[in-house]
Amino acid sequence: MIRRRGPEEGGYYLKKLQDEEDSQSNNGEVPEMTERLFKVIIIGDPTVGKTSFVQRYVQDSFRRDYKGTVGVDFALKILKWSDSETIKLQLWDIAGQERFTWMTRVYYKDAQGCIIMFDLTNRNSFLNTLKWKKDVDSKCTLEDGSPIPCMLLANKCDLPHRQVDQLEIEKLYKDHSFTGWTETSAKEGLMVTDSMRFLVDVMMKQKDDRDEDSNQSSLRLTPADPEKPHGCYC
Repeated sequence: MIRRRGPEEGGYYLKKLQDEEDSQSNNGEVPEMTERLFKVIIIGDPTVGKTSFVQRYVQDSFRRDYKGTVGVDFALKILKWSDSETIKLQLWDIAGQERFTWMTRVYYKDAQGCIIMFDLTNRNSFLNTLKWKKDVDSKCTLEDGSPIPCMLLANKCDLPHRQVDQLEIEKLYKDHSFTGWTETSAKEGLMVTDSMRFLVDVMMKQKDDRDEDSNQSSLRLTPADPEKPHGCYC
């Protein structure tokens, strides 16, 4: 389960991720496939498990021999979202070392979603998630100027001797407008696919909202009061 904000209640609740299938037959005709492209950045301190997370999600594999990312690594994941939609995810695994942070503005460019990860057995990596969130918010926004959706992932939940408890994570999530959070284990594959599907669902809904606003604006024949931009779907 993923902790997320519930707009209709103004509170918080747990949402189970459910697979959605398009049951429309289009009178027996094969529907035309549409393709959407999203760029997602994965950031956080060194050794929190970013590369392992990407490998587990894309290749369903885990490597015990760790090699630190130099600059940025790239991966592509193709999802069949429905009978008529395919999604291509560009995953940018960005190095967490201090010497690469000056390049983050270049790496963040055109991102539509973000994963900020920390290690449950490393308290400093948790405290530094706020630094990463502020960095993203200051350098990357959606077309309407709102922050890109950021998931907070607490990795290595399979290990004992954790240094961060759930109440602290919950407070950080609420206070700093993360889209959602969950514990993960790249090693065991726990909540890896679910957390990414959750983020994709958020990005899809935001994109549909922006497209709808754009279509409505193009149909106006008389001046109207400007609409308020859509906030972050959370």
